[in-house]
Amino acid sequence: MIDTSVPQASARSLDGRSFSFTVDPAAQFLAGDYVTLTDTEGHEALGFVEATAEDVRGSVSGSGKLLGVVDPDGRLVSRATRPFARADVGAASPEAIERLYAATRATLEIGVQVSNPAVPARLLPHRFNRHTFWCGQSGSGKTYALGVLIEQLLSHTDLPVIIFDPNSDFVRLDETLPDAPADEAALLHSREVRILRPGGEGEHLRARFLALPLNVRAALLRLDPLRDREEYNTLVHLDERVSMLEADDLLADLAASQNPGERALALRLDNLGLLGWQVWARAEAAATEIIVDRPNATVLDLGGFRYAEEPLIAALSVLDDLWRRREERRPVLLVIDEAHNLCSPELTSPLQVAIRELILQIAAEGRKFGLWLLLSTQRPSKIHPGIISQCDNLALMKMSSPLDLAELATVFGFAPEALLAQSPNFRQGEALFAGGFSPAPGIVQVRGRLTVEGGIDVPVPLRA
Repeated sequence: MIDTSVPQASARSLDGRSFSFTVDPAAQFLAGDYVTLTDTEGHEALGFVEATAEDVRGSVSGSGKLLGVVDPDGRLVSRATRPFARADVGAASPEAIERLYAATRATLEIGVQVSNPAVPARLLPHRFNRHTFWCGQSGSGKTYALGVLIEQLLSHTDLPVIIFDPNSDFVRLDETLPDAPADEAALLHSREVRILRPGGEGEHLRARFLALPLNVRAALLRLDPLRDREEYNTLVHLDERVSMLEADDLLADLAASQNPGERALALRLDNLGLLGWQVWARAEAAATEIIVDRPNATVLDLGGFRYAEEPLIAALSVLDDLWRRREERRPVLLVIDEAHNLCSPELTSPLQVAIRELILQIAAEGRKFGLWLLLSTQRPSKIHPGIISQCDNLALMKMSSPLDLAELATVFGFAPEALLAQSPNFRQGEALFAGGFSPAPGIVQVRGRLTVEGGIDVPVPLRA
């Protein structure tokens, strides 16, 4: 650990916002380190190292950003400093970093700094009013770390969270671990968490057929508005009374009609077996009717349905209802795990296209209505570029693909290249946080979970 009492480098700033420095060869400053800069008049500022380089003679130079100045009361003020010709540079103390957290209102303790494990790493809760991109290859700890973030949001904010959970990783979010600190466990237990599952005990994940957009209903029934004019027109005019009928009653009601279009639609429904799907609400509450009350967290367990279209219907029904109600401006964070399943430009089925286009619309316009996305994936290159380009926060875990890292560097210009380049060497649970929700870009070892992780790896069978 660097002795903070001894100047380790000399720096200068031409604009009061950034700085460059040269380092004593015996000292080491790395990209991601916080430093304290003290000019010749005794004014102190806090900085962040973005890049370092070594020349052929072994001398080290670097550059970074100034994060704020320390006022006479010892507080960090987030504003530009005066340009200076020379300042002594030393490693920032934990107290200096705490001043940064206080100045930026960073309260979500996500882990510790990798470069200094004695110093906590915190995120800014109020900056989740921007879209967030969360990525890491398989085995990086991506989903586990996402659970840590959700726990922190639940404990320390009133921001409702809706989790689209394709692998049942968050279905035990309402259960705290036995060794969780009592005060943190109590906070989580005080929050309302609703787990909606395809079947079994508890609340069920359901949708209402007639609440779906007309084009989606028509796609499910394989109806063309011109080729199937009578049936399509019948679909347009089905009323809410029909949506509450049991499947057999609906078929009987339509089949007994004197209207040829209704009888034809009954045959189509019967042939496709659509009304027998598990996803339909009938007498149960639909997911949209639960979410409208804004529980602190709602987990949509999308795994376990029999037909591939059913989880898509459940997801689309929720997204569409939120978009229809957007003028209410009720903030909500939409966490979409394995987002490549819903956001890929390669998706081609009518349902997949409808969901992707809706997420595109939310990404482009939803922020001003309080609809904020958090997209988690192991395949950044499989996310539609129109969606990923709207994200202002980045969480990057281990990523070995040069193609994916190159794309991330292009899209997220606020993440220092020197830190992005370290991603292939991250250990499990390490992550780079950059963007508006982080006081400064930094590599973090994510803390342990407080709640039970739903999905676990299957072990390799070994001989005794």
